[in-house]
Amino acid sequence: MSSDATVLWDSSSPEVQANPHPWLARLRREAPMHASRMSDGGVSWLLTRHRDCVALLRDPSWSASKFPPAALQAIAADPHAPFSVVARTALAMMLLKDGADHARLRTLVNKAFTPRVVAELRPRVQAIADELLDAAARRGELDAIADLGMPLPIIVIAELLGVPLESRSDLKRWSDALVTFLDGTIRDKSLVDAANACVEMRAYMDRLFAERRARPRADLISRLLAAREVEDRLSEDELFATVVLVLAAGHETTTNLIGNGLYTLLRHPEELAKLRARPEWIASAVEELLRFEPPVTVTTRIPTASASRTLLGQEIGPADEVAVMIAAANRDPEVFPEPDKLDLARGDNRHLSFGFGAHFCLGAALARLEGQIALGSLVTRFPSIKLVDETPHWRPGIVLRGLTTLRVRP
Repeated sequence: MSSDATVLWDSSSPEVQANPHPWLARLRREAPMHASRMSDGGVSWLLTRHRDCVALLRDPSWSASKFPPAALQAIAADPHAPFSVVARTALAMMLLKDGADHARLRTLVNKAFTPRVVAELRPRVQAIADELLDAAARRGELDAIADLGMPLPIIVIAELLGVPLESRSDLKRWSDALVTFLDGTIRDKSLVDAANACVEMRAYMDRLFAERRARPRADLISRLLAAREVEDRLSEDELFATVVLVLAAGHETTTNLIGNGLYTLLRHPEELAKLRARPEWIASAVEELLRFEPPVTVTTRIPTASASRTLLGQEIGPADEVAVMIAAANRDPEVFPEPDKLDLARGDNRHLSFGFGAHFCLGAALARLEGQIALGSLVTRFPSIKLVDETPHWRPGIVLRGLTTLRVRP
C-alpha cells in the first residue's frame, strides 16, 4: 500500500487493480464510508462494512439506476442521436430499474433460471466443459480464460437464448463491447464501440425475434416473445434489453468466476489438495472462491426522493452515489473469521458476490453450476496442473474483476 495516508482509494492504480484487498481493509477500518470525488463533480461514497452494505441493498429508497433517467430520455427521444439505441436499451434494462417495473421483468425471466431448470442443464454444461478440455489436453497447454472460462458460459447462454451456433462469435464480440456499461471504465472509444455493438445486435435480434415469432422454439427468446405477444408485458425495447442483460451479465461474470477461482486455488496449494481429496466439497469451494476473489467487486445505488439524506452520519447530496464495495464486505472480520484466509470448507458463507435484496443475481444458480463443473473438472482431470505465469494480468476495471489470460500446464 502507498505510504500516503491521504490516499485511501484509487481505483485506477495498477497496484489497487492487482490486489485491492489491503486498500479495502484499510477503508473498512479507518473510513467505512469514504468520499471519492467523481469526474462530473459529484461524490461517490464507498461503503465497505458488510452490515452497512446489506442495509443499503435491502433499502428500496435507494435506486439501482446508474445513469440519470432524464439524460437517457433526452438521448433516446432523438432517433438520429448516435447513442439513441444505447439509451433506450439502458432505460429498458431490468438491472437499472426499481420497484414494480423491476419485479415485472424479473418475474418474466426468472422461470429460465430456477434451481430445477438449472439442474436439468448439468449434463449439457458438463459435456461442453469436457469438449473444451479435451481440445486443451491435446495441445498440452491451457489458457483457462480463452479455452474454458470464456467459451463455456457463452455457449450455455447462447443455447439458453436460442441463438444459432454460427452467431456465437458475434454474440461474444457484442457482449465484450456492451459490458462496459456494467463496469466503471467507460472511455470515449469504448462508448462508441458499445453504441455500434448495440445497433448491430439490435438489428440482428430484431431479425431473430421475427423468426421466433413465426416458428417458436423451446428457448428463452421464444418464451419472452410469448410474454410480449400474449400477455403484453414486454415492450420491444424491454425485450431487447433483457436479452442484452442475460448475455452480458450471464457470461462475463462466470468467466471471471472460473478464472479467479482457478488462479486462487493454484495460489493456495494446501486448499487445492483438500479439494482433490474431497471433491464433494466443490459447492462449498465455489462459494468460498466467490467470497475470496469476487467476479463483481462493487455495485452502486443512488438516492431517490424518499431516501434519507444522512447515511452513517454523512450528508448525501441528491446527485451523489453510494458504491457498495462487495469485495470489502466479503472480507469483513465481523462476519467472516480469518477473512483473508481461503477456507474451502467455510460454513455460513454470507458473501455478497451475487448481491443482496431485490437485485440478487438472477443467474446465480447457473453461475454456481458452471463454476462447480468448470473448476471441479479442472481439478480432477488435471492433478498436476500448474501456473505458467505466476503474475497474470488483471483487466483494468472498477466493477468487474477478472484476468485477461491464465496460462496453465495441465
